[in-house]
Amino acid sequence: MQQKKRTYKFYDNHKFIHSPDGRLVRILSEYTGPQQLFRRMKVKDTIVFFGSARLKPEADAKKALADAKSRGLAAEKIAELERDVRTAPYYEKARELSRRMTEWSIGLKNGQRRFIVATGGGPGIMEAANRGASEANGVSVGLNISLPFEQSGNDYITPELEMEFHYFFMRKYWFVYFAKALVAFPGGFGTMDELFETLTLIQTGKIHKEMPIILFGKSFWDAVVNFEQLVDFGVISASDLDLFLKTDSVDEAFEYLTTHLSKHWL
Repeated sequence: MQQKKRTYKFYDNHKFIHSPDGRLVRILSEYTGPQQLFRRMKVKDTIVFFGSARLKPEADAKKALADAKSRGLAAEKIAELERDVRTAPYYEKARELSRRMTEWSIGLKNGQRRFIVATGGGPGIMEAANRGASEANGVSVGLNISLPFEQSGNDYITPELEMEFHYFFMRKYWFVYFAKALVAFPGGFGTMDELFETLTLIQTGKIHKEMPIILFGKSFWDAVVNFEQLVDFGVISASDLDLFLKTDSVDEAFEYLTTHLSKHWL
């Protein structure tokens, strides 16, 4: 007698789970899974760092440029590597700010795990922030996203707090849900998407909590987004400019964040 082929339960059926009809189950798993993990790791609030995956550590950028010049590479490639050297200080400042915020958080000595650094889990600014937290002997979160390029979990995320998402909207939900502060470094479409969605949620009152926002890198933000012109055209209010602070200073960013967090959350 031929053995009957086993019928799998739907929740254990790989074909069903990955079908269009299984989408709701996949979405729910990206809600309940992180919820369980955050609860187990006692993460209740975060400081989120956004920024480009393409920015390099200063030492790496300078070495790559020196190597390229010694090998006589094309002028176009040299110009690209010179740009990497110019933007590398943002990586180092993200690393320093994350380290200082983590040290401050650990020093609160309130018996709780507070204000954990969280990033998108990839390279560049995300790596810098996770790296700074690691150098302060703190834990940090990496909310990775599966992409065909660029994205991969960096080596500085606390292993128990590294996650990978399929859905951008679920990933962004977890960025915002625990966030008590946001620091946006120079970045591309992804950074803009995450920043402006957060600003929209605050402006429209969908986020009720106090959430200081820092735009780090004045020359970048002034060149890329003319917020003052948005006011002049009447599409945002002048008071909306108070939703964030633009700065080039790690000291100013640290003071702004710790002052707001102490006042509203401690």
